[in-house]
Amino acid sequence: MRNSNIFAIAAIVGTLIAGAAHADIAAAKIAVDAAKADGIVGEQADGTLGFVKPGDVALKAAVAEINAGRLDVYRQAAAKNAVTVEAAGAAAYQSVIQGKVKIGEYYKPVGGAWVRK
Repeated sequence: MRNSNIFAIAAIVGTLIAGAAHADIAAAKIAVDAAKADGIVGEQADGTLGFVKPGDVALKAAVAEINAGRLDVYRQAAAKNAVTVEAAGAAAYQSVIQGKVKIGEYYKPVGGAWVRK
């Protein structure tokens, strides 16, 4: 993928993620942020959240809601940039999400195991 596509995708994803926050998403984000701090949930190289450790039903629903929202954003970015949804998600991870992982939180690189930052 060309660098210009990565930057375009990052700009679109950043804008859409910022605009997607409404009540349900906000509540899910609070739950997920707490789970990230507790080492239960982490960021994956495909741009989605994953479970480092098992979570309860409510947390699974929150993660699913956020992942669904992210995938919608990635679909839109992919369509605008003529790339796959997977490429858009990976670009978002590289350019937006990875830089926001805080010390003590987990991330999972491509083909790797969970790593604590």
